[in-house]
Amino acid sequence: MLEKVTSLSIRHRAFAVTLWVLISLVGAISSADISSRLTTSFDVPGSRSQQAEEVLNQNFHEKSEGLITIMDRFGNLSHSAIESRKEKTAAAVEMVPGLQIVQQQAIAGTLFTVLASNASLPETSEYIDPLRSELLSRGLRKALVSGPPAIYHDVRPVLASDLHRGELIAITFGLLLLVLALGFSWSVAIPLLFAGAVISLVLAIVNLLAHYFTMVLYIPNIVVLIGFGLSVDYSLLAVHRYREELRNNPLASREALVMATMHTAGRTILISSSTVALALMTLVFFPIPFIQSLGVAGVLVPLAAALIALTLLPALLYLLAAHGNTHSRFQGLLSKSSTHSPFLARLSTLILTKPKRVFISTLIILISLASPLLSLQITPSSLTALPSNLESSQALTYLTSRVGDGVITPIVLIIDLGSAEGANEAKQARIELTERMSKDPEVLFIAQGELPPYVDSTGRFARVFIFGKHDVGSSRMQELVERIDSTYLPQSTFPNEHRFYLGGAPTQGVDLLEKIRSTGPIIFAIAILIIGLLLGRAFRSIFLPIKAIALDLISIAVALGLLVIFFQDGLGSVLFGAYQLPQIEVWVVLFLIVILFGISMDYEVFLVSRIRESWVAGAANETAIIDGFARTIRVVTTAAAIFIVAVSGFIGGHFAGLQELGVGLVCAVLIDATLIRLLLLPSVMILLGNANWWLPKRKSRHLTE
Repeated sequence: MLEKVTSLSIRHRAFAVTLWVLISLVGAISSADISSRLTTSFDVPGSRSQQAEEVLNQNFHEKSEGLITIMDRFGNLSHSAIESRKEKTAAAVEMVPGLQIVQQQAIAGTLFTVLASNASLPETSEYIDPLRSELLSRGLRKALVSGPPAIYHDVRPVLASDLHRGELIAITFGLLLLVLALGFSWSVAIPLLFAGAVISLVLAIVNLLAHYFTMVLYIPNIVVLIGFGLSVDYSLLAVHRYREELRNNPLASREALVMATMHTAGRTILISSSTVALALMTLVFFPIPFIQSLGVAGVLVPLAAALIALTLLPALLYLLAAHGNTHSRFQGLLSKSSTHSPFLARLSTLILTKPKRVFISTLIILISLASPLLSLQITPSSLTALPSNLESSQALTYLTSRVGDGVITPIVLIIDLGSAEGANEAKQARIELTERMSKDPEVLFIAQGELPPYVDSTGRFARVFIFGKHDVGSSRMQELVERIDSTYLPQSTFPNEHRFYLGGAPTQGVDLLEKIRSTGPIIFAIAILIIGLLLGRAFRSIFLPIKAIALDLISIAVALGLLVIFFQDGLGSVLFGAYQLPQIEVWVVLFLIVILFGISMDYEVFLVSRIRESWVAGAANETAIIDGFARTIRVVTTAAAIFIVAVSGFIGGHFAGLQELGVGLVCAVLIDATLIRLLLLPSVMILLGNANWWLPKRKSRHLTE
């Protein structure tokens, strides 16, 4: 199958290149406004917060993610002056269709006005500019607008700016590294063309899916930077293998060289992309749209890379790579045989003569780096970690220093009274419940009433806004949600037939974490089993997949441990001005686990596939390890360096989640490409000996092909 597709690509190379250029152009143009269809929704289907959200949508015609908060800092004013500001604020809100006031309260010299909308988050964000203009026109110059829609509105252009800067970093330094690796050659264009096709195709598909499904606001940044790194990895491996085939067979035709390259490197790319796709696909099985969208976008990257590797890469190799070694000038570090490197010779000698010492000392270092993982704390989101120059961020900072972050995202308690007549009967029970909750040390204030917007149009449903003192994702807010659900509500004096619905962003966050904790272990276990079976078939071995999975888990543990050091302990803040936060965002942890499992497995497949080639050709175990190691480690190290450069664009961004993702990826790939692949992997394989290649009922290594 691989040979047939490769042959077709070579034979119709002009058509293949033209087709993918057109697909790339269409993809780039169609996805230009993709951010307008992306969201940050944390809905958890079937959860208590989702049930509350459905009641809110159907009976109050509002959405939790549509809450907007206006903070008007008036200072010391008379009662009449405060009432005047309330009237001006209400008049400004009336001029913006689709918004209604659900709460107004003056606290600590600030008038807080909470607005609600029944539109989606992207739609509600369109109201922010008109609202700010109306407030300004009425003389409310100190009024700040915040809340999820305002944050969404403010961060979109910053995310786009971060993406452009990240692209510039990735392309500039990636190109320099490619020239360093491949020299002044047309071969340098192959990884760039490959990456452009992958990214354009994936963004076009994501843009299409965003019309029908929840897709996360961070996806374009993730697709572009990770897609670039992964695509360069694959294409660089192919170019390196083509050059090796050319050195070994200088008289062979271009077609024969490409066919030989795709038979080895192409097969490795397909195995690797399948492994990465399987790892990322685990996110699709989490019953949470936010996480699923990350999984879908992530899976599309290696699948697109595999498709383009089959159809475009052979044509590019035929057209461009043939000229890779024809220059008299600088031909790149990968142009020479790795077997003549003094450094690799000394390293190979060390691993061969002292494998146990190398293994133990390396493992001790890795365990030390991973040990902070025990202190890892996670949060569903962090609204306070935003660029300080945004109006919505300034409002949050003002709240943090004077009132409390919970004003932006209250807990919403909805009470089903059974009928309008039940409202009077339950009035005393509601007052008693809110009085008890208001005494909770984590409650800032409670908003309730007997008229709209606290009661729906039928009078059957009543709601109470519980404003906490801390951020939506903080551990204290999570504890408050659980305390309300498990203590205050069961102890209330409402009749048994009355039903409670607990919602709002804090409850969504708690439900999100609970769902991940309950479903994550089994999903990851199944994914690891499937990947192990795939690698077992690819390597024709029992122990190699087990070893590969163990090394990947070590790499992931180290990355998460370093994440704790950089963000929770504040090392990143000292070194490069990153956020210092008490918790790591949960989506970052999940995405890091799966993408690192895939990327680490990438390098594993690159190395072990080459080692296995030598072993199948008849080399002894130790000889095969050193030979495959020496022939591949340069391209693996170069690919890792380019991947690090690509994802480092996340670190310079303005958002905590993307900073965390960038630092985690950089640290993990750096550790994986050095300590793990340079030292731990070969030393383990030497210690395992011929057990590396053990497979039940196998009679000959040559029969495993």
